[in-house]
Amino acid sequence: MTAAHPATPATAKRRLPPGALKAYIASLTGTSLEYYDFAIYSVASALVFPKIFFPGNNEFVGLLLSFSAFAVGYLARPIGGVIFGRLGDKIGRKQVLVATLMLIGAATVLIGVLPDYSVIGVAAPILLVLLRLAQGIGVGGEWGGAVLLSSEFGNASKRGFWSSAAQIGPPAGNLMANGVLALLAATLTNTEFLSWGWRVAFLASALLVVFGLLIRLKLEETPVFKAIQAHGEAPKAPIKEVFTKEPRALVAAALSRVCPDVLYALFTVFVAVYATKELGMTTGNVLGAILIGSAFQLGLIPAAGALTDRFNRRLVYGIAAAGTAVYIPLFFLMIQGRSVLMLTIGVVIGLAFHAFMYGPQAAYITEQFPARLRYAGSSLAYTLAGVIGGAVAPLIFTALYAATGNWYLIAGYLLLASVVTVVGLALGRNPQTQEEERLLQEARA
Repeated sequence: MTAAHPATPATAKRRLPPGALKAYIASLTGTSLEYYDFAIYSVASALVFPKIFFPGNNEFVGLLLSFSAFAVGYLARPIGGVIFGRLGDKIGRKQVLVATLMLIGAATVLIGVLPDYSVIGVAAPILLVLLRLAQGIGVGGEWGGAVLLSSEFGNASKRGFWSSAAQIGPPAGNLMANGVLALLAATLTNTEFLSWGWRVAFLASALLVVFGLLIRLKLEETPVFKAIQAHGEAPKAPIKEVFTKEPRALVAAALSRVCPDVLYALFTVFVAVYATKELGMTTGNVLGAILIGSAFQLGLIPAAGALTDRFNRRLVYGIAAAGTAVYIPLFFLMIQGRSVLMLTIGVVIGLAFHAFMYGPQAAYITEQFPARLRYAGSSLAYTLAGVIGGAVAPLIFTALYAATGNWYLIAGYLLLASVVTVVGLALGRNPQTQEEERLLQEARA
């Protein structure tokens, strides 16, 4: 018995699949950089764009127009899911991930140099929407590949943890984006920030994209995809096969995303509007709260993913969705006293609920599909859900708030989103790792 103990560390070390750690880091850093680009647009859509790209006499009209442009990024994601999801299952994960990074980076830099409405008139919002469209297409193809990059190098029985690499990207990107914008807002006057300060955050993404490309270009293709190619199992028409052979998996995976998407939009976009306009807080107060909440998510997301490797994934996910419905009314009651501390605590707790859905989400979605259709199926589920979830959420929040002047219907909206997600989890299946384990064993043989 005692003789076995000295070998335990070495045995544990050997169990780490070759290339897994490198792929985890590449997935995390790549999506962090891409979601930095996406996040600065999200914040700017609430605080900047209504004033410089959609000016007008009615403040809420400008805000609704800005959030409509924000929604375009989500509406474009299925296009990216179809284009890049198909390519990812046919030519591989790595090449697609390089293309998506370049697309999002170019679109973001161009937004940073785009003249505003006062300079080129109506052409400004039109070009903004087109660039947002390009961002959305890139993100639509990015997520599925980033998830597969880390999970297909990792241990299939620990997919919750390995897949969480890509899930850390949004809060990490959001943390960087809000940090840059908070710094600019704190050091510049409001006039300077609206005039040129916000552009610095967009232009800075050029350096981040170069860094991300250097990492991704050095990666190898995933072992699972190599095995699929070696056995001639790559699909000829992956999109068609997903719709014809895996409709239940597609619906289950898509519905599971709705509550996390809507919840994230509430705490990273609409809260900025509500806290500044209704509660009289400063932009710095709100951005600070979001920064702290995002920082906590960096640890909570992989922890949540790992937790669902030990306990039933759908159960943990479902508890977080149900908890969200209960928590939202409490959050709004907490912040009515206009306390910055209570706002910060409220956002941290809200994003923690999000983390316990978002952490295992990548694993849950990908394991609904067979390996040969995983890129297309995951990308379609992820992007189609975004259309009914995150795309319209800021618009619905704003419309409900403008119509009623209170938060009651917003809480009801989150309740509905929670129910939809629980239905998606009920339709789904538990992890089935036999196929992937077989492919990985054959790839490493």
